[in-house]
Amino acid sequence: MHPTLIGLISDTHGLLRDEALRALEGSDLIVHAGDVGKLEIIGALEAVAPVVAVRGNIDRGAWASKLPLTAVAEAGPATIYVLHDVHELDLDPAAAGFQIVVSGHSHKPAREERGGVLYINPGSAGPQRFQLPITVARLHLAQKPWNVEFIELSSGRSFGSALRRPNTG
Repeated sequence: MHPTLIGLISDTHGLLRDEALRALEGSDLIVHAGDVGKLEIIGALEAVAPVVAVRGNIDRGAWASKLPLTAVAEAGPATIYVLHDVHELDLDPAAAGFQIVVSGHSHKPAREERGGVLYINPGSAGPQRFQLPITVARLHLAQKPWNVEFIELSSGRSFGSALRRPNTG
């Protein structure tokens, strides 16, 4: 069976909230788009589902050097390219056969389609910065069009289509 529910998380910065774990329950796969903060976060996520994680700009030390800068996740009908900062994307995702790019870094939840590729930033699940929401996302791949659901952890509110065209940076 191919994974059809992908949990997306980024920018935990060493803080994995219980609300984030609850929001990711039921995921077939979890993608962490960097700025993990400490290795224990990967272990806690692996207790929920298999994890694909990349290193972010704050991830330092021996544990972090084991995380790749980019990764590929096979998720049923989609191949997902994962990196921390979308501005460091150094390939054409569509030409390379990717349908989805997942990144973090900006702390801003975003969903945008460009050139037939779905770009998703789940936002930040770690310590709150500025006035940005604390979020994770769920990517539903069971049917097209694929649905991205953002979950605001502080309120439990979920939202999706309201984030059609934001800046991914």
